[in-house]
Amino acid sequence: MEIHIEPNIKIDACSSESCTTMDVTIVIFGASGDLTKRKLIPALYHLYCENLISDNITILGVARRDLSETFTKDMIASLRASITHEIAEEEEESLNAFSGMIQYQAMNFDDADAYRELKRILQEMRSVNYLFYLAVAPSYFSSIISNLGAVGLAEDSNGFSRIIIEKPFGHDLQSAVLLNQEVNRIFDEKQVFRIDHYLGKETVQNILVFRFANSIFESVWNRNHIDNIQILVAETIGIESRGEFYDKAGVLRDVMQNHMMELLSYVTMEPPGSFEANAVRIEKLKILRAIKPINMDYVVRGQYALGQMEGNQVLGYREEDRVNPESNTETYAAMELEIENWRWAGVPIYIRAGKRLMKHATEIAIQFKEPPLLMFKGSSDDIKQILPNLLIIRIQPDEGISLRFGAKIPGPHNNVTPVIMDFQYENAFQVEMPNGYERLLLDAINGDQTLFAHRDSVETTWRLFTPVLEAWASQKPIDFPNYRSGSWGPKVADSLIGRDGRKWNNP
Repeated sequence: MEIHIEPNIKIDACSSESCTTMDVTIVIFGASGDLTKRKLIPALYHLYCENLISDNITILGVARRDLSETFTKDMIASLRASITHEIAEEEEESLNAFSGMIQYQAMNFDDADAYRELKRILQEMRSVNYLFYLAVAPSYFSSIISNLGAVGLAEDSNGFSRIIIEKPFGHDLQSAVLLNQEVNRIFDEKQVFRIDHYLGKETVQNILVFRFANSIFESVWNRNHIDNIQILVAETIGIESRGEFYDKAGVLRDVMQNHMMELLSYVTMEPPGSFEANAVRIEKLKILRAIKPINMDYVVRGQYALGQMEGNQVLGYREEDRVNPESNTETYAAMELEIENWRWAGVPIYIRAGKRLMKHATEIAIQFKEPPLLMFKGSSDDIKQILPNLLIIRIQPDEGISLRFGAKIPGPHNNVTPVIMDFQYENAFQVEMPNGYERLLLDAINGDQTLFAHRDSVETTWRLFTPVLEAWASQKPIDFPNYRSGSWGPKVADSLIGRDGRKWNNP
């Protein structure tokens, strides 16, 4: 599908609402980790190159190891390695200028004296605006937050003090409630930014624009016209080097409770009064609270076994590094949800996620109800060729939106075939899709919480999924591993959706 951008519309990297020239110090706890090198530093560099932040911002990496002599050099070297084109003179100047914004401080996260030293260092920088990023294991959250409060770094009376907390935010309802209490004892909720990088993706943000800026779709976005909704997060990779973490988490904690529920809320929420943070959060919370308790008869879990991926033999989950050989951790889950409100009552919502699946894809499939087909009887050899309309929102990769509808095949007979109308972001806008952290970091600097999770929504999703985790813990699976790597998951998942006469929409 060819997309035309109106000639009077200018895509500008910097607008008065999004750009910042203020003095801000970004303190990254756990800066020696992979997240800082692969995501955070590149995101901040891209924001700098696009003039969305200025050189008044200081990036202070904090970790336990003494990397004072090498940290900045390593970050810049990694940035250079990620640039696929030849670096021009102007870009070389940008890299050099950006490197001057990066500093490092070694400290033990449990050492109270180290936080007094950190405060002294920050005061010497003469910035009154602090953004603390917790890129650390959840076991360090409480210690870092309480120590920041003890030395007065959580106060925002003279400037601002904000904190970004990475997922997982708790591992069940009780732990999430306790963590929220600890955080809000030190930081006011307006200072807290619980980050989910999925919400930084342009394709996720566009869901609301797609729905509410196009009456052609919003008018049929309800139980009268939609048969079912499917949300898929499929990965071809295994657990890579995350065995120790993943074996305690599983796919439900790692993906479903956070990423997938955010996608679900955007697809099903009512239109907010505005795109301001509170208005959007209220509508998201309403929809999450309207989800009926999960029926365990409509839940499937799985674990991958040996198999072939792209022609190569891969290990089963229990053979992966730092995984218990008798592990019962799920690497796949599928379930049916139902929202009990006037818009969605009776519409099944199927969510599934897994590792070592056939294809890498995150997408939302909206299947519309079949129209009356009696008028086509006898006009086609197989009336089943007339498929229901299907709208696919591709979050990643190949970001875009496609619509399947029926069309007449040219000729003397009324034969109908499905055709696809397809929109791709890259082709339409001729821009490289950002990694998600760019938008989220900029919003946190500017104090915009729209794309960040509120404590109430975090606790609501845990309240929904904790009974599932408890049921799984009480009854160990007897068939693990139960799906081959390179497949679409366990066969029993087909029965989950098949009992209603439906099928999975596999990309």
